[in-house]
Amino acid sequence: MAITFIQQKKRQKYLLIILAVLIAISLLVVWRMFLVKPEPVSEPKILKKPEVKISFDTLKNPIFDKLTPFEPIPSFSEEIGRNNPFSPY
Repeated sequence: MAITFIQQKKRQKYLLIILAVLIAISLLVVWRMFLVKPEPVSEPKILKKPEVKISFDTLKNPIFDKLTPFEPIPSFSEEIGRNNPFSPY
């Protein structure tokens, strides 16, 4: 019977060590997540907008003079849709 008491003491010792490690880890997590004050945020740097220069000289190319416009689309002459779209055919 003495052997079972020794095994039970060893089991309690290991359980106590595991419990201490878990408590230490949870305290570390709580300290890092909630108790440490965040570093102050620096002001954002404002960037200057780049100046945009558009060159219209490329539109003066003679190739663009050869282009023709699309033909106009004729208007729809028939009646559109039904009076009641939910009625059966």
